[in-house]
Amino acid sequence: MGIVSLAGVSKRFTIRVAGVPQTVHALQDLSFDVADGEMVALIGPSGCGKTTALRIVMGLERASAGRILVDGEVVNGCGHNRGIVFQHAELLPWLTAYENVAFGLEQKGVRGGELRDTAMRYLELVGLAESASRRPYQLSGGMQQRVGIARALAIDPSVLLMDEPFGALDAQTRETMQAELIEIQARTRKTVLFVTHDLDEAVLLADRVVIMQKGRISQIMSTHLPRPRLDMEAMRSLPQFAESRHRLWQALHSRAAVAA
Repeated sequence: MGIVSLAGVSKRFTIRVAGVPQTVHALQDLSFDVADGEMVALIGPSGCGKTTALRIVMGLERASAGRILVDGEVVNGCGHNRGIVFQHAELLPWLTAYENVAFGLEQKGVRGGELRDTAMRYLELVGLAESASRRPYQLSGGMQQRVGIARALAIDPSVLLMDEPFGALDAQTRETMQAELIEIQARTRKTVLFVTHDLDEAVLLADRVVIMQKGRISQIMSTHLPRPRLDMEAMRSLPQFAESRHRLWQALHSRAAVAA
């Protein structure tokens, strides 16, 4: 069993179509583990349930069936052993970068010098110590995401959950942030579960990729890229990258997967 464990997780809800109630199955029988220090990507077409699965692990939504464990404990709502980074940074606009990072620590009960030292340490980790007094509107999109990552890491979660954290960024900034995430994960050894639509991103960042189709897992594949992966261009030139990307593309576009 991994540090994150999903067993038979399903999510269903009811909608009304022309006044007639219909049951929608957002997730059906998801089962997989994430090992300590592992990076796992969830990938699949829009509406396949990736974000729903992530939100259930975070405790923002409840599963209709199945069991979710983090650190061996059943997930029944949010907890400090999980940190989340959204597609948009979701920073509090009236707070500075420092205050946004400190906010989660305050909710955890951290005060005084420990609060200041911890918040600044994680701002330094993401390269924003000199921007601590800036408010979100004074930061670029990439810088805002760095603050969001610092805020999530500052509470020292066992698991970092990321919902397309770089999806709203331009291509150049996205590649920069991917490289920075690789470096941060190498330094902190955090367990990471992240959602992406990008095949290159999934292969470059993840140890394993969970491929989803219509609320189900269609396949779980390993990327076989060596770590550390600090030189992203060198990773792209490896035959393992091309082979893993091709297998992932095939799994997402196979007739069986599309019809599933």
